[in-house]
Amino acid sequence: MRLAVIPARGGSKRIPKKNIAPFCGKPMIAYALDAVADSGMFDKIHVSTDSEEIRDVVEKLGFPVDFMRDPTLADDYTGLVPVLRWVVEQYRIRGESFEQICCVMPTAPLIRSKDFVEAFKIFNRHHAQHPLLVVSRFPAPIEWAFRRGEGGLLTAVSPESLVIRSQDLQHVYYECGPFTLCSPQHLIVDNPLTGQVLSYMLPAERAVDIDTPEDLAYAERLFKLSNEDLK
Repeated sequence: MRLAVIPARGGSKRIPKKNIAPFCGKPMIAYALDAVADSGMFDKIHVSTDSEEIRDVVEKLGFPVDFMRDPTLADDYTGLVPVLRWVVEQYRIRGESFEQICCVMPTAPLIRSKDFVEAFKIFNRHHAQHPLLVVSRFPAPIEWAFRRGEGGLLTAVSPESLVIRSQDLQHVYYECGPFTLCSPQHLIVDNPLTGQVLSYMLPAERAVDIDTPEDLAYAERLFKLSNEDLK
């Protein structure tokens, strides 16, 4: 049994009501919900929210919310693992158990149903032994990074690495955040990503983490371009 959990608390500050903000004609969360449902990979889809407004929007989209999130798990400091652990336990109390869990961000309008299908192939190929992250490649070597201080002055993070050619450096990757796959045993600890982790690659044009109004505007441009490419 597979469970998709979409964590959508109501306390977004940088983009008010971010999870249900208008995005190219629909509430933001609608795109993640549609991609999850269209993938056909899940036995249950649950939006974990403390907000009655978000619940009402989600249910109007056709996704009933089985239970509201405990308010103590909806502050600015609670991580996703305790939320997932609590959701799994609530379903266990109701007589439903799940072997595989997918945490899907509500702010992932560029994700597609096939991404879930392909990611689960990787996850199951390794017998669900390791969690799986969605990643994209850094556009430049991280060894060439600088920190920017007062007055715009730059300090190299690794001065000795600035003279190394890019072709002599290994590619590195970052979590771009649309979803994560795990098993219940991965949720025993608060940080299950400290060991070996599987990866599913997402192209840069769909690897956008929406945290600021600028991110939102950029994602909308990419979404419109990707839709044009699909026509």
